[in-house]
Amino acid sequence: MVKLTKRFIDTLKPASEQDVMAWDSELRGFGVRVKPSGTISYLIQYRNADGRSCRLTLGKAGTLTPDEARTLARGKLADVTKGADPVAEKRAASGAPTVSEVCDWYLENAKAGRILGRKGRPIKASTLTLDEGRINTHVKPLIGSRRVRTLKMVDLEGFQADIVAGKTAKPRTGPRGGNTTGGPGVAGRTAGMLHTIFAHAKRLNQIEANPAEGQRKFTSPKKAKRRLSLDEIARLGAAMTEAAGDHENATGIGAIRVLLLTGFRRMEGLGLKRPWVHGREGAVYFPDTKSDFQIRAIGRSAVEEIKAQPNRKGSDYVFPADVGAGHFIGVVRVLQRVCKRAKLTGVTPHALRHTFASVAGDLGFSELTIAGLLGHAPRGVTQGYVHLDRALVVAAEQVSAEISRALSAPVPKKMRSAKFQGQMRIAA
Repeated sequence: MVKLTKRFIDTLKPASEQDVMAWDSELRGFGVRVKPSGTISYLIQYRNADGRSCRLTLGKAGTLTPDEARTLARGKLADVTKGADPVAEKRAASGAPTVSEVCDWYLENAKAGRILGRKGRPIKASTLTLDEGRINTHVKPLIGSRRVRTLKMVDLEGFQADIVAGKTAKPRTGPRGGNTTGGPGVAGRTAGMLHTIFAHAKRLNQIEANPAEGQRKFTSPKKAKRRLSLDEIARLGAAMTEAAGDHENATGIGAIRVLLLTGFRRMEGLGLKRPWVHGREGAVYFPDTKSDFQIRAIGRSAVEEIKAQPNRKGSDYVFPADVGAGHFIGVVRVLQRVCKRAKLTGVTPHALRHTFASVAGDLGFSELTIAGLLGHAPRGVTQGYVHLDRALVVAAEQVSAEISRALSAPVPKKMRSAKFQGQMRIAA
């Protein structure tokens, strides 16, 4: 912490998807917040008489000097010690919280584990990260300043229509992340999130009514799911061999192979840790997935591919990040480059997962078995089991073996690049 001065505040830069906070070293609870939009505001943070953490915005930098804001903060914080609650007083004076205030309340309390989600458990950090991104990208710019009690159904459906029309779309600004897009799928998911936030706020007496109750949400038009044929898998395998010879990211190539051989979700595969893999059983013990703890069957080809990944000292990840202690995240870009070599289009990590499921179907396995392989078996059938169904192990073995054979299958000469043919001659 440092003393908040104009010189220090002028050095603060906004982050692309989250607020930047800085706290004063002289007055505890006095700070400054930089929004992704670049707006800088002074605020105080305190605990009210009920022990709840509260934040109150004092004013914008430029309107108040740091010294003026500090004086105002000192007075407000002194009132808190006497039992006052400036946030509650402001809310009572204004008549109702704004959408932004309710969203901030939700994020703060959910991150602290004080709001329970499905099955009576704290909301997962990954879910809150997605929620925060949607709030900052879509909700606050479009309706953040509106009082919750003034919202009508026409406002919320207009809010969705604005997202569909791309009013909050923007290109990627940093080296990581993707473009912010519109469309019905994004609009529907954002509206669903906002409905849930309002429901929590109503249940916990932050608002009187949920204005989104009964709202209809946009849905994405159904598209044919992309799957790779066995010939396309062979082309992908040949392209990965060629790319490896051209010094493509080896971790990314390994991740593509494992995703294809297991049917794992992208983040399940990238976040995979070695202690979870039980090769002799043909299983991975996931401590936490979309369906909580799961034991997932995998074939020997997948186990061998996992074991083939080099160990990094100090990291349990099968696919460690190139820099830092986390796991690798750049598989999408590696997949795009490899598919360009293979002259394949529309291939995403989810398409690899769908390909795994489709190959299982081609081999004659039932929908129930395929659901079990993918980790989203119907409720009441296999969820909650703490043992591994041997039938799933057999299925995983056959599916991964079929895909492994396709990955190493010869590719017709007309589909090979001249460089790849040269590499094959050298290897021979």
